[in-house]
Amino acid sequence: MKTIIAGVVSLCLLAGGAFTAYQLNDRWNDPVVLAESKLSVPGDASIKANETKDLKETIRESQKRVVSIQVTYPEGTAIGSGFLYNDLGDVVTNAHVVNGGVNIKVKSSDTSIHPGKVIGMNEEKDVAVVRVEALAGKEPLAYDKDTKAEVGDEVMAFGSPLGLENTVTTGIISGVDRDFDLEETKYRGVYQISAPITHGNSGGPLIMKSTGKVIGINSAGEEIGTIGYAIPYHQVADMIENWSAHPDKKLADSSSSDEAGSAEGYTKELMEDNAKYLITYFYESLNGLDYVTAYSLLGSDWQSKTTYDKFREGYLNTISVAVTSVSVNSSSSESAEVTALIEAWENKDGVRVLSNYKSTYIIRPENGTLKIISGKGKKL
Repeated sequence: MKTIIAGVVSLCLLAGGAFTAYQLNDRWNDPVVLAESKLSVPGDASIKANETKDLKETIRESQKRVVSIQVTYPEGTAIGSGFLYNDLGDVVTNAHVVNGGVNIKVKSSDTSIHPGKVIGMNEEKDVAVVRVEALAGKEPLAYDKDTKAEVGDEVMAFGSPLGLENTVTTGIISGVDRDFDLEETKYRGVYQISAPITHGNSGGPLIMKSTGKVIGINSAGEEIGTIGYAIPYHQVADMIENWSAHPDKKLADSSSSDEAGSAEGYTKELMEDNAKYLITYFYESLNGLDYVTAYSLLGSDWQSKTTYDKFREGYLNTISVAVTSVSVNSSSSESAEVTALIEAWENKDGVRVLSNYKSTYIIRPENGTLKIISGKGKKL
């Protein structure tokens, strides 16, 4: 690593290439980290409550459109992040995440894994676009290609997303117009941020808290401390648009393979981790009143027996719901049985009542994506 900023600050790339110490299991199953900025202004409690609610909703909606990227090199594998840029299935990430990769897989928040191919890349600017045909038609993240952030603007950094197990940190723009060189990349005029980022954040979006729009691409961070750096989106917006409109076929052919991405091939450990995640994601979706996402996590047989309207109706009197504990009873590489303890505030005849439930679910792949196949519960 090069020494920068008065010769005393050491940077590390946030995706470690073939030599990263972070393995696929570790990075796709890290817990949520939500580190909010210490800077705040005292105010009305109701205003703060609404701001907290809005922040949670912004995080939840953004997580659906952030992806994890696993890249296979001749020497090994590495993990990075990216975000859905348009309805063609194009994902924006860092060039150092995918450069030299011979097989690229992209994992969405619903645990589905899909092959991708690089359609544009600039090593000097450290930006790339990966096309994932399976994600075509999905709603992308909103981005802002005109705004130049200023010191003090509040931001959120996303990385290595797996729904609610995604890492999300908050902070401010703590510096602008930072310049340094790192290996093949010449970072010029980048944002310095206080939101902590680390290995696996590379390529993830930096989102303006006030607008919910992408204003940068997380790219590098300090080995010590909480200073990170993000490429301003306005610097690379035209380049990204051009690659999307005119894909580099030669580059795409060299970075893709015929290997299909699916939930098949999970190890026993990975099945356990993702099964627990899926149940947590299910209840977090319910808690956010996102019944569409929660319903989409159910298996086809369950959906055939319960319509969406009936499913939604069953939760209309639920004020809030949270998973207090989740454990795996049994598992294999093909399925898992998970038990969750649920705490729910419910509206019963106009009275708020706290209820506790114990529910057990069967999780297994269905058409390449993990689904909640069946479940049963009882009130404690």
